[in-house]
Amino acid sequence: MLKGNALIGQSGGPTSVINSSLVGVIRSALSSSFIKNIYGMNYGIEGFMQEMLFDLGKQPEKVIRGLRKTPSSALGSSRHKVQGKDFPVILNVLKKFNIRYFFLIGGNDTMDTIHRVEDYCREQKYELRGIGIPKTVDNDLFGTDHTPGFASAARSNILNVLQAGMLARDMKRVDKFVIYQTIGREAGWLAAATAMARKNEDDAPHLIYCPEFHFDRDKYLKDVDRCINTFGWVSIVCGEGLKYADGTAVSASITKDKFNNTEFGAMGGSSVATNLHKMIVDNFGYRGEFQITESLIMSDFTRASEVDLEEAYRCGVEAIKLAAKDESGVMVSIKRISNRPYKIEFGMVSLKEVAVSAKPMPLDFFNKDGNHVSSKFIDYMKPLAGELPKFVRLERIFAKK
Repeated sequence: MLKGNALIGQSGGPTSVINSSLVGVIRSALSSSFIKNIYGMNYGIEGFMQEMLFDLGKQPEKVIRGLRKTPSSALGSSRHKVQGKDFPVILNVLKKFNIRYFFLIGGNDTMDTIHRVEDYCREQKYELRGIGIPKTVDNDLFGTDHTPGFASAARSNILNVLQAGMLARDMKRVDKFVIYQTIGREAGWLAAATAMARKNEDDAPHLIYCPEFHFDRDKYLKDVDRCINTFGWVSIVCGEGLKYADGTAVSASITKDKFNNTEFGAMGGSSVATNLHKMIVDNFGYRGEFQITESLIMSDFTRASEVDLEEAYRCGVEAIKLAAKDESGVMVSIKRISNRPYKIEFGMVSLKEVAVSAKPMPLDFFNKDGNHVSSKFIDYMKPLAGELPKFVRLERIFAKK
């Protein structure tokens, strides 16, 4: 078996549970027979090229233990897109520290980075095992039922919409609508998850718009009008990546990131929620509000899903198990066996299948109008979201006039 040191990094946006995956890797690596030292990239591949490495084997036990309940990316993250000129530098540092096992926790672009680094090392006859550990709140990685980080961010969204919906319902004589925008560039998983807040027909959210469907302004205004006429107010949830049929972003954003992805919300200087808000005001004259949480849901540990925390840790453990089997060029995957009782098993998927492309929601997870979810999605989401608070409302028992 290949013996040497291991390297672990965190890339892209953080999550509430990403450090649990880190701990899973650290503990399993240190107890293995084929890994001597484990180093952590400080600020991802950028920091690695500058030899900025944590010696994770020398961290106090209380710190490692505490990471299981600490949000954000403890190692420091990066969104650096690896260039051709970077590979010789990366290989040089790998050799200098005798790194033979390369782990990265991240999403699509991160998996692309591992894939490219491993390919380069193979071309240069340097033995390296590259394994990806899934992480993204967007839940848009191919080859896995869901990704660690999603359930916790979804739970945060659900509780936001649940409580903001109660406020909006009770203020409907003043404000007729509330719009909640969530992150999710290409896929609507996080927006759709807010459907879990709805227990009664008039509960929020009434309308959910996801990037899987082209946005139709006229249909949207009809949906809004119908809900206000039915309930006296309307709660709307929208994904940040909504586009019109011609491909134009509803946010009107034209800003691009390093990976040529359109920047939405604050990053792009514009937002879907503000534009949807303006459409209602311009057409109906109603007063209402919009809420944009941006990255807050990505590090909301106080609302983290217990299932998410445990699965994130186990993904880190599974990565070391794959390394022990001499696997490389793969990402840890989660396969769902059943919803009731909730049961999963771990596997692996080729990085080629995961890198770059985003996984949209299946169409049968939506209702026929594409403005809310189906019961099939609710069944998918329930075990991930966990138990939600149960609120009450006054019964309509009035005094006689």
